[in-house]
Amino acid sequence: MVKPIIQLSSREVYRNRWMSVREDTVQRPDGSAGIYGVVDRPDYAVVIAVDGDRLALVEQFRYPIGARRWEFPMGTVPGEPDIEPAELAARELREETGLTAGSLASLGHLDVAPGIFSQRGWVFLATDLTEGEHEREHEEQDMHFTWFTRSRFEEMIRDGVITDSQSIAAYALLLLRERVEY
Repeated sequence: MVKPIIQLSSREVYRNRWMSVREDTVQRPDGSAGIYGVVDRPDYAVVIAVDGDRLALVEQFRYPIGARRWEFPMGTVPGEPDIEPAELAARELREETGLTAGSLASLGHLDVAPGIFSQRGWVFLATDLTEGEHEREHEEQDMHFTWFTRSRFEEMIRDGVITDSQSIAAYALLLLRERVEY
């Protein structure tokens, strides 16, 4: 059995409302010293809202890459680390699209970039949907919500229009679930 990496010390090097960055001094399994830079963010939920053959997507400008991107509704709640994943999913869906799910089923977990981020994600399937008014945060003021057919969604992935890794991985979890159900 391989020995675990042991954290010897940790220091925070940056913090804002949405994230913190820390540098950990570690001892590797062979006894040598090393460092890890870790980005800590609150856990998030991704919601695949399905209505027949349609999938709900939101589009917004993603500042770090300087481009608008289509993705499934998703998000975190800074300052509320103990929020239940299903509650977070329902909240994000309503906030970003105005949709309320009559049924919310867990599809699985995702790790964004486990070599750098401590953040974990939960993926949910939302069905039996009711439309209402969105409740977007100030940072989401440029967000748009639209329904796409599954075939158009898959085409957008193939064409590089949808590049968000969480959305693509979440869709894979949905496809695997459907494969088991049929």
